[in-house]
Amino acid sequence: MWQAKRHQRIRALLETFGQVSIDRIVTELGVSRETVRRDLKELEEAGALRRVHGGIVPSHAENEAPYPERTRQNLREKRAIAGACLGLVSPGQTLLIDAGSTTACLAGQLAGLSGLLVFTNSVEVANHLSTATSRARQNRAILFGGDFISAPASTCGMTTLAAIANVRADIAFSSPYGLSAADGATSMLVEEAEIARAVFASATRRILLADGSKLGRCGRISFASAGEPDHIIMDAAAQEHPHFTLLQEKSGNRIICAGAETPQ
Repeated sequence: MWQAKRHQRIRALLETFGQVSIDRIVTELGVSRETVRRDLKELEEAGALRRVHGGIVPSHAENEAPYPERTRQNLREKRAIAGACLGLVSPGQTLLIDAGSTTACLAGQLAGLSGLLVFTNSVEVANHLSTATSRARQNRAILFGGDFISAPASTCGMTTLAAIANVRADIAFSSPYGLSAADGATSMLVEEAEIARAVFASATRRILLADGSKLGRCGRISFASAGEPDHIIMDAAAQEHPHFTLLQEKSGNRIICAGAETPQ
């Protein structure tokens, strides 16, 4: 395929899907990864797109804040959300937890429970559940292998997804980039959405963690509709957000606000 035709196809894929992985481009064009990388470099230099980890996004696409910054944002709300989750977890259960600043807060509090078997792609989550105190409570963390991402420190890709598919968990916890009634739970990166979708598929109960700042935001890739999670855990202040009521209706009244009575 001539270069001009490849560039045209790449632009068309990006226009259609909003974000495209390198693997998909290789498959669609039937060329080598080296050829695709050269094409993407030229298109980026021309201002047609922007390269991100594992793929491409539009040149004007919004970025998430750097992970160290996200760990400091809305920390009180994230801790309250994590605390509200504890009433949904019982000793001896098997959990799936994906990577993120909110799920890291959750892991820190889960370490105070006992007898948990936690599967995760997050190094930070695994660290929280593997302290001497947590191990003394008979908690165990298993970190999935796969392609490594440094921020947040986590694994992804086909190896990780295959491992998640073999797990049968009682509960899966995931935290999105954005959440709305129309678009559901969304991520900014294809890899993150794939992991979130996989952990939900491998669990009996699916729980979404989102502070009020995520309401009304929309990432590039949807991984769950508003009605899919069994519970959506939010901070109390989220009830004042203009998108809250519509989300509550769309989710089937499955939102739990931190500080309210937790269903069993």
